[in-house]
Amino acid sequence: MDESFFKSKVSFPKTEVLEKLKKRGDMNTRLIFLEELNRLRHDVLTMATRVEEDLGKTLTALRNNDIELAKEVVADDAVVNAMQLKIEDETAIVIATQQPVARDLREMVTIFKLTSNLERIDDHVVHLAKTVINLSGEPPFRSTEHMEKMAEIGREMIRDAISAYLHQDAEGARKTALMDDKIDEEHKALTEKILSLMMEHPEYIQNAARVLKTSGHLERLGDHITNICESIIYMAEGRHEELNQ
Repeated sequence: MDESFFKSKVSFPKTEVLEKLKKRGDMNTRLIFLEELNRLRHDVLTMATRVEEDLGKTLTALRNNDIELAKEVVADDAVVNAMQLKIEDETAIVIATQQPVARDLREMVTIFKLTSNLERIDDHVVHLAKTVINLSGEPPFRSTEHMEKMAEIGREMIRDAISAYLHQDAEGARKTALMDDKIDEEHKALTEKILSLMMEHPEYIQNAARVLKTSGHLERLGDHITNICESIIYMAEGRHEELNQ
């Protein structure tokens, strides 16, 4: 997901608007807050882009049995963790120094929820990458179409969810959350296939269990994106809505 995809669409205050505010001494506090908020939004976009790219790399590694690429994703986990801590620390400082209220405060709360769920999504991506490494060269498990499909849907959900956040689009968040049902369907289909394989070939039980566990991680990935969508609705409309049913 290229950050430039959003540049012409993000609802940040325009430069000319900020310049006008700078000329009005009574708006200095508001100007500072808007500048800090813009920076936080950009940092959230950067973190989401990194997570989506990690999922894309893992999908490629899964398809091509690329162990080195999978190891690259595992190593990248520390970078995503650092991003989360940095954004949350800076958000706390903005709340303490600018004392936002109403919708502004809801967005600050939403940023905490976004970064927390993005970090958990990346943890599930790392688990998938580790599975690629551990199952390298295992013929019975090279048919990975269900996990590939789950990862593809996950990537699309991440892109759509972050777009909904940047546009403060509650309806877009609702539509994105609906895609989680497709991940659940793929998880169910893979579970049935693996259980059948385990019954026919008991010698594959250990590796089959690994695949089942990984499929569960991908299923929860979709749940975390749904959590993000719920946070966006709270930010935009000021109410809590349960989407993950």
